[in-house]
Amino acid sequence: MAIRVRDTTPEELDEIKRLAHSRTEPARAVERARIVWLSRQGKRVPGIAKELQVTQKTVRLWLKRFNDHGVDGLLDRPRSGHPLTYTPEQVSEVIAAALSKPQELQLPFASWTLDRLQAYLNEVKGIAMKRSRIDELLLREGLRWRKEETWFGERVDPDFAEKRGSSRSCTRNPQQAA
Repeated sequence: MAIRVRDTTPEELDEIKRLAHSRTEPARAVERARIVWLSRQGKRVPGIAKELQVTQKTVRLWLKRFNDHGVDGLLDRPRSGHPLTYTPEQVSEVIAAALSKPQELQLPFASWTLDRLQAYLNEVKGIAMKRSRIDELLLREGLRWRKEETWFGERVDPDFAEKRGSSRSCTRNPQQAA
């Protein structure tokens, strides 16, 4: 028995048409909407599968999901997966610690490194977290290593440039042409 798309409401039809012809929506959503759109145009499962270069099984799946759940049936369902390891409160503690100045926390250094941050979180806050996970969380928040010698702060020694001296002492002056 051939599967066909059910009668649609005008709102569903507008949404399917919009999705099927979109250039900005995710490709999966566009493909699924095109399956329904082509079925509404009278095409059968083998023809839709050939035109969209998908399997007939895929076409049947999305037509059935649309018939059962409407446009919402074309969305991805939640998938099972590993539960979150760290609570949002713990994540916010990591971010807050990374953004704070170690000296304000009475720590004997002027800037954070991943090792120092990991040790602080484990010993003081009781959050056992790997360096790589801390780095992932900070990157997700848009925080990244600075190009200077420290992380999330000024240089350790504010008088560094003065102590270093002129950088011209080791470079030659260009020869003047005669």
